[in-house]
Amino acid sequence: MKAMQMLGRRRSTVVEVPEPVPGPGQVLVKVKYTGLCMSEWHPWDEAQGGEFMGHEPLGTVAGLGEGVRDFALGDRVTGLCCTPSYAEYCLCKQECLVKIPDNLADEDAVAEPLSCLVSVASKLRLEKAGDTVAVVGTGYMGLGLMTLLRLQGAGRIIAVDPRPEARENAERFGADELYTPEQLPSRYLVTEWNDEMYRKGLPLVAEFAGTQSALTLAGEMTAIHGTLGIAGWHQGGPRTLDLRLWGWKGITAINTHERREAFQAACCRNALALLSSGQWQYKGVCRNIYALDEFDRANEDMVNKPKGFIKALVRCSDF
Repeated sequence: MKAMQMLGRRRSTVVEVPEPVPGPGQVLVKVKYTGLCMSEWHPWDEAQGGEFMGHEPLGTVAGLGEGVRDFALGDRVTGLCCTPSYAEYCLCKQECLVKIPDNLADEDAVAEPLSCLVSVASKLRLEKAGDTVAVVGTGYMGLGLMTLLRLQGAGRIIAVDPRPEARENAERFGADELYTPEQLPSRYLVTEWNDEMYRKGLPLVAEFAGTQSALTLAGEMTAIHGTLGIAGWHQGGPRTLDLRLWGWKGITAINTHERREAFQAACCRNALALLSSGQWQYKGVCRNIYALDEFDRANEDMVNKPKGFIKALVRCSDF
């Protein structure tokens, strides 16, 4: 089968490798799409050569290991994989795989990143319905979290992003106020101990940009005894935290990343159920589709953000 393999820093090629064989409890998936994820940008940027990547598969069942009962050949599936998925075929544990509802298009149903959003939202609960919330960084993940926070009962949603198109996207997905970091009103910042501090800031702020400046700003935006969700930082170098500021404000900082496989698989199922029912209106964002041999260009575009880019998919086989 064909698979993407790294040659070195920012250089990949398509090679022929053996097709994986499903073991007990495993499902062989013929991969149509694998979602492009920022978490693999640094491994691509720093590759030594020989690495295989990919963890957001969608495709059809092509083989069943011993003991698999819930799937049949040809089922349209997505979920978590246990072999790299920038390839024509990958393996998934049956308990980590989800059937795709008939009313969802493939391009809207890549479940792994959607499950991450459901997981983040489960950790960043509103204190009360109608609260104003803020999202710093309105790329694919930030936009999705905005829509889930609205489902939870958020009142006004504040979106902060330096890119004009990112702010336009935020408005399209329901943001009530749009700002660049420099335009943010002082009433949304709590950086000094004074008589005004209790009337400033926001009770729930989510950082989804993955940069030092975004994390710093999100901490400054969090109100006294508010909640700061750290969602964008899981790659790159260390970050500096202003623990003095966070400490005297008494904020709760939540690391929203999830490493429990069973929980993440359950979030995959919930994400597709919410989309299928129409409760979660988060579709039409995977606009950019690349061939397997265009992996390097796809990663460059993920950072440079050509017009219209929100989330990209890599087509891994012909259907």
